[in-house]
Amino acid sequence: MDASEDILRKAMAEKQLALEAQGNAVRMMKTTGATKQEIDAAIEALNGLKLEKASIERQLQAAISGSEGSLNREAFRQAVVNTLERRLFYIPSFKIYRGVAGLYDYGPPGCAVKSNVLAYWRQHFVLEENMLEVDCPCVTPEVVLKASGHVEKFTDLMVKDEKTGTCYRADHLLKDFCNEKLQKDLSITPEKAAELKRVLAVLDDLSAEELGSKIKEYGITAPETKNPLSDPYPFNLMFQTSIGPSGVSPGYMRPETAQGIFVNFKDLYYYNGNKLPFAAAQIGQAFRNEISPRQGLLRVREFTLAEIEHFVDPENKAHPKFSEVANLEFLMFPREEQMSGHSAKRIPLGEAVSRGIVNNETLGYFIGRVYLFLTRLGIDKNRLRFRQHLANEMAHYAADCWDAEIECSYGWIECVGIADRSAYDLHAHSEKSGVPLVAQEKFPEPREVEKLVISPVKKDLGLAFKGNQRMVVEALEAMNEKEALEMKYTLESKGEMEFYVCTLEKEVTIKKNMVTISREIKKEHQRVFTPSVIEPSFGIGRIIFCLFEHSFYMRPSKAGDEHLNVFRFPPLVAPIKCTVFPLVQNQKYEEVSKVISQSLTSAGISHKIDITGTSIGKRYARTDELGVPFAITVDSTSSATIRERDSKDQIRVNVEEAATVVKDVTDGRRTWEDVWSAFPHHSSGSADE
Repeated sequence: MDASEDILRKAMAEKQLALEAQGNAVRMMKTTGATKQEIDAAIEALNGLKLEKASIERQLQAAISGSEGSLNREAFRQAVVNTLERRLFYIPSFKIYRGVAGLYDYGPPGCAVKSNVLAYWRQHFVLEENMLEVDCPCVTPEVVLKASGHVEKFTDLMVKDEKTGTCYRADHLLKDFCNEKLQKDLSITPEKAAELKRVLAVLDDLSAEELGSKIKEYGITAPETKNPLSDPYPFNLMFQTSIGPSGVSPGYMRPETAQGIFVNFKDLYYYNGNKLPFAAAQIGQAFRNEISPRQGLLRVREFTLAEIEHFVDPENKAHPKFSEVANLEFLMFPREEQMSGHSAKRIPLGEAVSRGIVNNETLGYFIGRVYLFLTRLGIDKNRLRFRQHLANEMAHYAADCWDAEIECSYGWIECVGIADRSAYDLHAHSEKSGVPLVAQEKFPEPREVEKLVISPVKKDLGLAFKGNQRMVVEALEAMNEKEALEMKYTLESKGEMEFYVCTLEKEVTIKKNMVTISREIKKEHQRVFTPSVIEPSFGIGRIIFCLFEHSFYMRPSKAGDEHLNVFRFPPLVAPIKCTVFPLVQNQKYEEVSKVISQSLTSAGISHKIDITGTSIGKRYARTDELGVPFAITVDSTSSATIRERDSKDQIRVNVEEAATVVKDVTDGRRTWEDVWSAFPHHSSGSADE
């Protein structure tokens, strides 16, 4: 617990005891016939204690909230969401039928922002890193997701309202209870507050029994009805379906895009000239049947993922371009800092890798590239941190994992996961499919090594398994060393054993005469190994929502009688780059506006032309609310003004130059400061009326 909060909670408890004692003293004095003067003095002391308690309450509330601004987070979020829905950035899906929780539609400006974010993602990662982009189906056969572990383990713990049957995520109910107690119940003791914080710290690690025990201990009930809840039980988050009309081929809507890349590794490796390292990328829809979706775009049932699988030699995770990002310095939150109760701190990326805080250069390189991607989109670098997974969060096979977390009105939200997944995924699919997903390193000179050699006796296997001989041979040859040694021991001691052949989906009997397993000294011309995978995974909807919040602000109108909403999107992601207005309704100005519009179209600049008679100030306000960075106003037949959204500064350019100036600034070839110094300035008193 934060030291100041701990001190204040202790002071609060002591003040409460003093207040109760003084209250009892006043009541006693009234019943024992004390003088009016004595009673008045006692009441004055009681009121003084109440004031002191109120002061401690305010200090404690401020310490819990962290800052005065956080008290207004909900109001700020509501202002943002109201603007986004009113301007059709996004809206609940199937609205006329009262909607479905966890499903949203992007409207025209929202689609444009999303398209721009994805276009920059492709440029920043796929093009600049020479990645191989693929596009795989959303419907995935069950066998693939069994191999990856999703069928067995992709679950959340759920509880039900015992009377209405309404379902809730068990950990969310416990988390909400703890947070509400910590934030709103100022009377809880420091010890109780510390206990609740410990529960929050280990929440992801609690078993179903431990979670159920805490829910009962704290008396947590169904939020709407206050009815008792069932014990927690696992609920698989994948949407199940069947492939084909017979219903005999089960499948699921994919919960991530990564598996499509893993199962295509062999072909992608060949396409890449049998060379490592290389990366494959995919943008696509993913589906998770969330138990109780909430928090708008942050927790939904269908969403867009952009994922990268960077395949690398596990013995060499250096990166040739690491020096390009090594000097970046940003907020990092290593697990040691988390465990010791410290805050995130700025660490140079090169230092983090050299000290072993980040496991290897390739992982560090992608952390740096993710930082550059997010900040160039418009994410506030002071509200972006990279948090390392704690030991209880990491999968057993992972070498290191970091989350890019962005602070928004809901707190710190994981938006990108960057994980070194070792060779787990390719191993799993190799074992399940019987197809070796491996890479080779050719040696300059042959090397003598002791090898475990598996030699199937094809004649005897053919007599025993006939048409299935090939699949049994492949399964035997795909055994790892541990499995092969176990088979050797069993065959020598018992003469036969049952062996599961995944491609046949059944066990077969292998006899001693069917396979020879021995250690031999062999000359190797190449090394065969399963590559490790570094995986950056981007939740595009979460990034966009945080971008909306980081870009939103209000400013007073010129008259000062209202606040105007503005999205300060960088030109890179703005839904519309430019608007074109004739200053007044005038046929000549309208013709010039159309000429500029055609020039913008030819230059590939998204824009909107507005020839309505609305005042120019109102038209500026409308476009500011959409985040349009530039507005061209036609006020003569030969020249026009260009207004920048945030400064409201205007320059004057010739009509022929207008599209080129906007194109240069939106494409990043020039800054607004460059054009501000290169063109005449324009001042207009009516600009914001």
